[in-house]
Amino acid sequence: MTRATLGLALRYGAFAAVAAAANLASQYLCFWLYGGPGAVFAALAVGTGVGLVIKYALDAVWIFDDAGGGARGHARKFSLYTATGVLTTGVFWGAELLAASFSGDTHVRLAAGGCGLILGYLLKFHLDGRFVFRGSAS
Repeated sequence: MTRATLGLALRYGAFAAVAAAANLASQYLCFWLYGGPGAVFAALAVGTGVGLVIKYALDAVWIFDDAGGGARGHARKFSLYTATGVLTTGVFWGAELLAASFSGDTHVRLAAGGCGLILGYLLKFHLDGRFVFRGSAS
């Protein structure tokens, strides 16, 4: 592994950790505010949205060195970025929902969600480099 590749991997990992922390913290806040019917799905949706926006902003600039192309270019790329996220979100949600089906403990569910996020981000890096930010750092 070259120094540049190692630096890229470390940055990507750090940004994934930031987005995952924001995702899980916003979920925790949702549960604190509301614990009624559908709370798990509401928290998942809010957390996913928060993490998505943060991760796109960090990835575009610091991982894929994307010049942008203005609002229209970012809108197109964000749409593609969101589309690649559908598959990887399935990994994350699947892990968290599976844990929720076995345990009612919020911490167990969030830990499983964190593991799902890590696996999803590894897959997402490759998808984004190939389909969203073509010809970039990946």
